[in-house]
Amino acid sequence: MTQPIDEGYVKYESNWTEGDAPDEDSVAELNRWRKPLLEAGLIGHDDTHDVGFGNLSLRTEGDQFVISGTQTGHIGATGPEHYSLVTGVDTDANRVNCFGPIQASSESLTHAALYALDPSIHAVVHVHSPALWRQQSGKLPTTRPDVSYGTPEMAHEFERLWRETEFPERRIAVMAGHADGLISVGGSLEQAAEKMLGLYRSL
Repeated sequence: MTQPIDEGYVKYESNWTEGDAPDEDSVAELNRWRKPLLEAGLIGHDDTHDVGFGNLSLRTEGDQFVISGTQTGHIGATGPEHYSLVTGVDTDANRVNCFGPIQASSESLTHAALYALDPSIHAVVHVHSPALWRQQSGKLPTTRPDVSYGTPEMAHEFERLWRETEFPERRIAVMAGHADGLISVGGSLEQAAEKMLGLYRSL
């Protein structure tokens, strides 16, 4: 990475209950699509700033979802111990409740806001790509540059994009205030991941 990245640090109040790993089928599906994203360098670790980047999640039932744990971007092959179940979110109170062997990703608040946009959204993929970020900023639906990751403001910003831009149709957006960050959603993890991988392959 050529610039500092605003990633990896939990900014919300985390009510984490340590417990068993999430559903095996959900973890298997997440690992299946994490692999090509990792191989493409869209998920990984920034050695300069010693932080992991990128995460993905899958809705289970209702508003609950399984998401990669905080600071797991550097792990080559993740297992059940690297995922957490988010059981509830209070966006305005900046609070996330999660259960599992690891604390949920620092982006959990944003993922929850995306699931709340439409019941047809069943998966969220967040990656880092300096090249895509530079190329697509302002072309794809783009969040405001003064809004940083993992905050209630970012959650509300995606609500704005859903109302005012082509985000519901494009299903992919650039996070202008989150260096190198892009996010995609889909009716399945395959749809969300392939949306991002397809854009990456077009570089």
